[in-house]
Amino acid sequence: MSDNFAAVGILLIFAVALPVIMMAMPWLLAPKKPHREKLTTYECGNETIGRTWLGFKSNYFLYALVFTAFDVETVFLYPWALTFRKLGAFAFIEMFIFIVILLVGFWYAWKEGALEWM
Repeated sequence: MSDNFAAVGILLIFAVALPVIMMAMPWLLAPKKPHREKLTTYECGNETIGRTWLGFKSNYFLYALVFTAFDVETVFLYPWALTFRKLGAFAFIEMFIFIVILLVGFWYAWKEGALEWM
């Protein structure tokens, strides 16, 4: 039993240590020679015109989030549809509740304007 916990502990340590090491290595090993030319905005070799830092509307992230949520949830419909006849009435009621929750989420996103493009 303790072997299983040891493996999980080793995996957890590795999962935390590896990204930390990967982010620390360039910071430690990269040359640090700031120069005025290096700190300018690079725009395909051309001088930038106007503001160089433009903010994006947060709605674009909402579109992606709503799309991902509905896309992942519809993936659950496919295996259910394949085994629909074997599952019986209980699975039908469960899927009905699942679809109702999806529709309520879709209605809420629509009501809040998360689906408005402009």
